Amino acid sequence: MNPALAHPERIHPALWRASQRAQAGAVGIETGHPALSAELPGGGWPPSCLVELLTQQPGIGELRLLAPVLARLAPKPIVVVQAPHRLQPAALAYWGVDPAAFVSLRIPRTADALWAAEQALRAGTCGAVLLWQHVVRSDALRRLNLAAQAGSALFFLLRPAAAARDASPAPLRLALAPARDGVEVTFVKRRGAQRDEPLFVPLSPSPILLDRHGSLDRRASAAPHSRNVRPAVASAIVE
Repeated sequence: MNPALAHPERIHPALWRASQRAQAGAVGIETGHPALSAELPGGGWPPSCLVELLTQQPGIGELRLLAPVLARLAPKPIVVVQAPHRLQPAALAYWGVDPAAFVSLRIPRTADALWAAEQALRAGTCGAVLLWQHVVRSDALRRLNLAAQAGSALFFLLRPAAAARDASPAPLRLALAPARDGVEVTFVKRRGAQRDEPLFVPLSPSPILLDRHGSLDRRASAAPHSRNVRPAVASAIVE
């Protein structure tokens, strides 16, 4: 075998052997969960790309999983688009996340929600963008991934677990399942060798982050009118 093929990373950092865990070209941002960071290419959450979190239902610990990295990213804006529940500032503060850094957008039309996320990613001023969507077309996924590559923010797309069956340009796709005192993470897709066994990630107990008194879908009462979407996004991404 050609010696260069035995160590493809010496040719280019984006190259790897299928039997090895890839080392991302860019260093990942520490997740705050050592066991998880050790399994991610680059040693953390990859910036400037689409990361999918696939959940059985909202509120199983996905935001507690992200809390450590969101705390590091503040005071840069954290743009939240179409969250299924209202965020609770007291719980965010309990986790060390500045509630003032969060900009929550409730947008009635899917096309507008995707547009808002894309603009926030391209602006280059946000620390992270979190987008909840049930169904996203493949062309929209590609646009979102390209928008993420244009900036340096973390981008998390939260979708139902059933979306794992669909193709996606996301280099990292994790399925989350509730577990006692934490979550189980299944690596649906990552660069490098596949891990078949779920990884348990412990999560610290905390106050309830999501408003249990709000309905799962608050569009009728809380969503801004479509004509307010662009000004809302503009105010969110301008420092």
